Amino acid sequence: MCDLDYKNRSDEQLQALARQQIASAEEELVQRYVREVRMCSRPYFLIGGDNEDLIQEGMIGLLSAVREYEPDKGASFRTFAQACIHNRIRSAVRSAQRRKNAPLNDGVPLDEVLSDGSQALGAHFYQRSPEEQVLARETEKEFISTYSRCLSKLEAEIMRLYLDGLSYGEIAASTGRDVKAVDNAVQRIRHKLAKLTRGDNSAS
Repeated sequence: MCDLDYKNRSDEQLQALARQQIASAEEELVQRYVREVRMCSRPYFLIGGDNEDLIQEGMIGLLSAVREYEPDKGASFRTFAQACIHNRIRSAVRSAQRRKNAPLNDGVPLDEVLSDGSQALGAHFYQRSPEEQVLARETEKEFISTYSRCLSKLEAEIMRLYLDGLSYGEIAASTGRDVKAVDNAVQRIRHKLAKLTRGDNSAS
């Protein structure tokens, strides 16, 4: 089966093939969710997280979803994957907060990580009520409504596009600014939001 055949397959079909250890099917499915992982990690990156570490944690959550998804439980793969990605990133952020200056990833092999605590993500999701699942998907909206008040109109727009997973180049094209201006705006946003999370009211 060639990789082109996968383009017309659903996420659920690809996941079933991936569970049969067909690596190309897993690769195609993961590629579909790379932007989702970036979107999930960026609110935490903006308020001071390490972006690369958070993306890596999100990818671990995604791979856990690929390996643990059970279609007969009633949720779509997308809904399940989003929950696993969010949960993994939040767990990493909480762990980093506890350990302060320790890196998020201590070099533990990926297979070992997937075989321990991340396995519980699937069971936790399936125990959620429909209402809790909806609330879990509101994270980005809550983040924007909570923090955008301290930003300029341009910064708020750039933050929205950034959280949507757009690259600096795509944001620059959308806002009519150059890439350097976008990067400067993102750094200002991070600085302001970091102040807010520390309770400094001078962030604006």
